Amino acid sequence: MASVLSVPRLRLLGVAFAVSIGGGPAFAQEVDHSMHLPPASSPATKTAAEKPVSKKPAADPHAGHAMPAAPVPAPSAEDHAAMGHAPPVAQDPAPPLDHAAMGHGTPMPESQPREPIPVVTEADRIAAFPDVAGHGAHDQTVHSYWLLDRLESWDADEGRGIGWEALAWVGTDLNRAWLRSEGEQVDVDTESAEVEVLYGRSVDRWWDVVAGVRHDFGEGPSQTFAAIGVMGLAPQKFEVEATAYFGQSGQTAARVEAEYDTLLTNRLILQWQAEAEFHGKDDARRGIGSGLSTVEAGLRLRYEFTRQFAPYLGVVWERGYGGTAGFRRAAGEDVEETKVVVGVRVWF
Repeated sequence: MASVLSVPRLRLLGVAFAVSIGGGPAFAQEVDHSMHLPPASSPATKTAAEKPVSKKPAADPHAGHAMPAAPVPAPSAEDHAAMGHAPPVAQDPAPPLDHAAMGHGTPMPESQPREPIPVVTEADRIAAFPDVAGHGAHDQTVHSYWLLDRLESWDADEGRGIGWEALAWVGTDLNRAWLRSEGEQVDVDTESAEVEVLYGRSVDRWWDVVAGVRHDFGEGPSQTFAAIGVMGLAPQKFEVEATAYFGQSGQTAARVEAEYDTLLTNRLILQWQAEAEFHGKDDARRGIGSGLSTVEAGLRLRYEFTRQFAPYLGVVWERGYGGTAGFRRAAGEDVEETKVVVGVRVWF
């Protein structure tokens, strides 16, 4: 019945029950007011009896003051267990830092050594670099070297010209026998030629002192000279020969020659050569004047198919000076000559 009867009807039944028991005018007044209740379909409206009595709260003496937040206690191990969390793993305390191993507090190294370095004495140098008695491999062994530095040909006015310059030595590192020769020939006539046989003694790592004899032959009478000089490798790798000659009848002469090889590649080599001759006095029979006699310069480009065999192509310039130039003019020869040569260089 409670689910079927509406709220107003239940109230009417309650009032009627009260009147039947013996209620007075108060109950009638209550009935009269209950008839003015709003329908049940408007839940928003309430009677005065149903409305709560609103009470104004008392004024807060701390209103407007910032209150500190209450500390939240850290959860205990039991709380974590109740929440299903794994208990925290116990950790070992961190070891203390080793400041000495980290270089903290270490004094800075001194700028000067604690004990000064002693001064190097001459005895220390002699002990560090003792004299070597001799070359262990080649000192007493006899070796040889044969070089045909230039064997070349060119076109001359009188026919085909041929020129040569050769060098050879036989001996040890310190003592050697040297053989040097050079000359020119046109057709079948030998214009000039010479052969030198010398003894050489090594006086430095790159230098030898030589002494011996030289014999000239060709046009005019032959002549023999005593020779003394030096030969070796100058700074910047210039090959140098300087020789003085003392001949018959007080004739003297000197020759200076220099060569230099420019490596364009490992096998293509440009050779520079210059030579100057001097004489002490005129020798009309051989067409030689005193002073600066002749100057010759050459430029030869060779290609080494092997180190022992290298053909070349070059240009040679030669000129007579002083009395030598006068003798050439008197003989109807050219004072100055330029020629293109082709030749080969061989050594073994």
